[in-house]
Amino acid sequence: MLIAVSALPAGWLAVLAVAAVLALGFLSASLLAWTVVAAAWLLVADAGTLLWSVFATLAVVANVAALRRGLLTRPVLTFMRAMEFLPEISETEREAIEAGTVWIDGELFSGRPDLERLATEGWAELSAEEQAFLDGPVEEVCAMTDDWEIHQHRDLPQPVWAALKRLGFFGLIIPTEFGGKGFSASAHSAVVAKLSSRSMPLGITVMVPNSLGPAELLTHYGTAEQKAWYLPRLARGEDIPAFALTEPNAGSDAGSITAEGVVFLDEQGELALRLNWNKRYITLAAVCTVLGLAFKLRDPDGLLGGEVELGITCALVPSDSPGVELGMRHDPLGVCFINSPTVGRDVVVPFDAIIGGKAGAGRGWMMLMECLAAGRGISLPASSTAGTLLAARVTGAYATVRQQFGLSIGKFEGIEEPLARIGGMAYLLDAARRYTTAGLDGGNKPAVVTAIAKYNFTEIGRMAVNDAMDIVGGAGISRGPRNLFATSYAGTPISITVEGANILTRTLMIFGQGAIRCHPYAYREIKAAGDGDLAAFDSAFWAHVGHVIGNGSRALLLTLSRGRLVRSPVDGPAAPHYRRLAWVSASFAFLADVAMASLGGNLKRKETVAGRFSDIFSWMYLSTAVLRRFEAEGRKPEDVPFMTWCMEHALHRIQIAFDGLYTNLEVPFLGWLLSGPVHLWSRVNSLGHGPDDALGSKLAKALQVPGAQRDRLTKGIYISTDVEDAIGRLEHAFVLVFEAEAVAAKIKAATRLGKLPRQRPLQLLDQAVAADVISEEEAELVRRAEAARWDAVQVDAFPIEEFLSNAFVEDAREASPQHAAD
Repeated sequence: MLIAVSALPAGWLAVLAVAAVLALGFLSASLLAWTVVAAAWLLVADAGTLLWSVFATLAVVANVAALRRGLLTRPVLTFMRAMEFLPEISETEREAIEAGTVWIDGELFSGRPDLERLATEGWAELSAEEQAFLDGPVEEVCAMTDDWEIHQHRDLPQPVWAALKRLGFFGLIIPTEFGGKGFSASAHSAVVAKLSSRSMPLGITVMVPNSLGPAELLTHYGTAEQKAWYLPRLARGEDIPAFALTEPNAGSDAGSITAEGVVFLDEQGELALRLNWNKRYITLAAVCTVLGLAFKLRDPDGLLGGEVELGITCALVPSDSPGVELGMRHDPLGVCFINSPTVGRDVVVPFDAIIGGKAGAGRGWMMLMECLAAGRGISLPASSTAGTLLAARVTGAYATVRQQFGLSIGKFEGIEEPLARIGGMAYLLDAARRYTTAGLDGGNKPAVVTAIAKYNFTEIGRMAVNDAMDIVGGAGISRGPRNLFATSYAGTPISITVEGANILTRTLMIFGQGAIRCHPYAYREIKAAGDGDLAAFDSAFWAHVGHVIGNGSRALLLTLSRGRLVRSPVDGPAAPHYRRLAWVSASFAFLADVAMASLGGNLKRKETVAGRFSDIFSWMYLSTAVLRRFEAEGRKPEDVPFMTWCMEHALHRIQIAFDGLYTNLEVPFLGWLLSGPVHLWSRVNSLGHGPDDALGSKLAKALQVPGAQRDRLTKGIYISTDVEDAIGRLEHAFVLVFEAEAVAAKIKAATRLGKLPRQRPLQLLDQAVAADVISEEEAELVRRAEAARWDAVQVDAFPIEEFLSNAFVEDAREASPQHAAD
């Protein structure tokens, strides 16, 4: 056979060589396999002595580690250092990068994801105890909460505060041995989501004590004494916590905090801390009894026997300590949760107020990064999901109930378009919420995934509430007890801003951190170079070279085959999407390496480029969650349109990001190739053009049909059955109007046949009954539906005296912040 192959023309031998390279790269072959195939090709090509000599030399150097390190790796490392190619990483950046774990984000970044793993990762399920809490206490608190009342009085009513304490809402994450609920991340998320669907301030009030703050920090890092004292009190609501991190000049850049703690000896000769701070945007600060404080610790007298500057530290400060100022309130866009500045002037606390005691001194940044790695995936994603599910539920009902030109507005294509977006995003966000929390429950702390979640959930939530406002129109802009969107619309920028501003999360964290943390070799190279470990650098660097070649081969072959060379882990309607996901991953990974190779340490300053990579990475993750949900819920045929819409939308967003990279990525000598032929091919061979109108119409129609699918798609939010409640009133009207449509259809049919005059069905009820077109019971159904419809579309209006009176919005001084401490 070798003789026959060797007889091929030179051109065919070149083709054979290219095919061999692509095949070896696609299969991620070992260096030994590359060596054997290269030798076989030289044999077939009847290479001369010179070529064999060069090959043998390179083969020996490449395969013998000691020779490779000295002859190849050391010069490469020297050159990269001289060119400042590898980014310098500060100790603060290192702690942030090393915080948490890499989860399936590593698979997606690899270019060769294990699709079987993606399709079988854990799926969020609640225990019987957790479900009982949702069905009991959470329902109870939601039922007693009136968002309009909160808006009027600028705080939760005292009975709601009391119920939150009595029922254990402030101890969701505290272990049971300390009196808490010890709930899973999935249950924590579900509780916050349901509360937020009823009232944004209610959700935030429960969210904050159960996210980054004293309870979480104590649970993970506190001393035994600290846990025994504080955790039971926090679980019972005897202590109300707040966590003070943000400052006027330290928002997303938490490492720039100026709050200071100085170690000194008190009058009894005991170690103590003197604290000074100026913090803002601190939720619950005005009513807290214990303040978690992040500050920079200094030991100028060497009392701890180490460095003077110990770094960021976290401590617990009783709010009644002399020097603590808590009397002010922020007004976050009229969304009335308690948010405040706080100042501390020469506040003295014992040294053991440091979380973790002496061992916790200087470890605050690590604590914050590790807790944020998980926390970003729970609270804000839960509230954003709840808002989007509520938007889907309400707009589907409203589009049916509200009529124009004698038709429900949901029958107009102009309404179907935003309604489909809301429905698709509701399916997607709940999928990603449950996929993410299941990962957290599995012991993962994926900093990059939770940054993806925080950014994308809040941005999609913003889109959903904007679409909802467009659909409900005037009913959305008139504040009052009937308005279901005013608070979430006003509060959208709050979610966008907190836990890291979204712009920086997208441009710096998701890809900037992901390119180092999730890449299989980049951080190993950077760390080895920084440590001067030639052996470790050698291992990582050459594996990285093989990784690039492999992903380049996979990207090329998968784009030519549109992913068909990959085996899907499932069959059925989701299978093609898994193949396209593999195609995206390979192209993303290869292009990421091209960017890192061409830009080096400057990549983190190319924020628009990094933002586009972040978009691809984000939508890969979100689409993975959609596919997992579809499988986990049994591939329901009625859900195929939702799964397909989400995947087409995700792939279109990815395509847009790739196009932006091809035209803007500055690659020396090859920029023309990306912006020209590659970009043109990408447009011709697009990953996706987005969902079509027919598909969107199916989603819009599904939201306008009462029943099991609509209930399942919007499961997890609070739905009142009280017809005097805003959502209960709308739901009641929705069911009646939907049922009455069948009666109206009979009347319209009779009109077309000439049995009844050409008038609107509502005007023909008596005649239709007399003509035996409908029964009297059916006529009564239409009348009740019309009355309910009329009531449901009314908006709030107030007597001018009430509107202008102090009773409408009480004096803030007489509002109820003190209730929290009562």
